[in-house]
Amino acid sequence: MPLPDRVTIVEVGPRDGLQNEKAVVPAATKAELIDRLAEAGCTVIEAGAFVSPKWVPQMAGTPEVLAAIHRKPGVRYPVLVPNLKGLEAAIAARCDEVAVFASASEAFSQKNINCSIAESLERFEPVMERAREAGVKVRGYVSCVLGCPYQGDVPVGDVAAVSRRLHEMGCFEVSLGDTIGRGTPGAARAMTAAVAEVVPVGALALHFHDTYGQALANIHACLELGISVLDSAVGGVGGCPYAKGATGNVATEDLVYMLHGMGIPTGINLAALLEVSRFVSDAIGRPVPSHLAAATAA
Repeated sequence: MPLPDRVTIVEVGPRDGLQNEKAVVPAATKAELIDRLAEAGCTVIEAGAFVSPKWVPQMAGTPEVLAAIHRKPGVRYPVLVPNLKGLEAAIAARCDEVAVFASASEAFSQKNINCSIAESLERFEPVMERAREAGVKVRGYVSCVLGCPYQGDVPVGDVAAVSRRLHEMGCFEVSLGDTIGRGTPGAARAMTAAVAEVVPVGALALHFHDTYGQALANIHACLELGISVLDSAVGGVGGCPYAKGATGNVATEDLVYMLHGMGIPTGINLAALLEVSRFVSDAIGRPVPSHLAAATAA
C-alpha cells in the first residue's frame, strides 16, 4: 500500500503531555498553549481530561481551560473521560468529542483502573449510549499494545480483540498506544496489521511513546499499511502516571519534520510549532525532550 497522501496529527500535549508533570501548569497557560497549537495549524488538540484530580492533579483545571480557549473553526478539542460522570462534565463544558481508554494488558488494566479489561469495556456501554444521545463523538484508546510494565509481552490477539470491541461499541477511531515505548518497527507493523484485519485501517491511529527512541521508526514502518492518523505531543513531553518508566510521547515537531521530509503534508507550520515547543519548555521549567527543539535551539 502506498504512503498516505496526508496525515492528521492528534496533538495530545495539553493532556497526555502535561498530566505527568510534577509542577502544576495553570489553566490560563494551558489555554494559551492550545490556542498557540491551533494557530500553528493543529486541527485536533486534546484539551484535557475529566478525571479525578486526586489521581491526575494536572487535569483538575480542565473546565477552566475549555472556558478560556478561543475555539477556532475547523479545530476539534477532544477530552478524555473515564466514565459517565466524566462524560456529563464534558457535555456541560460544550465538548462534542471525547475519548475513552482500555488496556490490552490485564495486568495494566488492574493497576490503572482497578478492574479487568472486560469490566472496563462494560463500563463504557452507558458512556457510549449517552454520547450517542448527546451527539458526542467517541474515540477509543488502547494502551500497552506493544508491551506492559507489569506483564511484559502482550499478545497481538489481545490488542486486536480490545480494538475490535471498542470499534463495535461505536468508537469512530481507535488509537493504538505503545504506552511504555518499547516497541520496535517489525513488532509495530505486525501488531498494526493484525488490528487492521478486524478494524478498518481508516479507523485506526497510532500513539507511540519514545522511551526507547523507536517511535519515529515504528511510525514509519506502519505508514505503508495505510495509517494516516498519528498522536504526538509538542516538545515530546508526557508519559503515563501508571506506567513506570514511560517517558514522553513522540515530539510533534520531530514527527512533522519527518513527514514533511517524506513529502506527506500535515497542515502544520513547523516554524510556528517550534515556537510552541519553546513555550512549553518555559511553562514546565525545563528543556523538552524534542530532538528538533534541541537541534534548532539558539
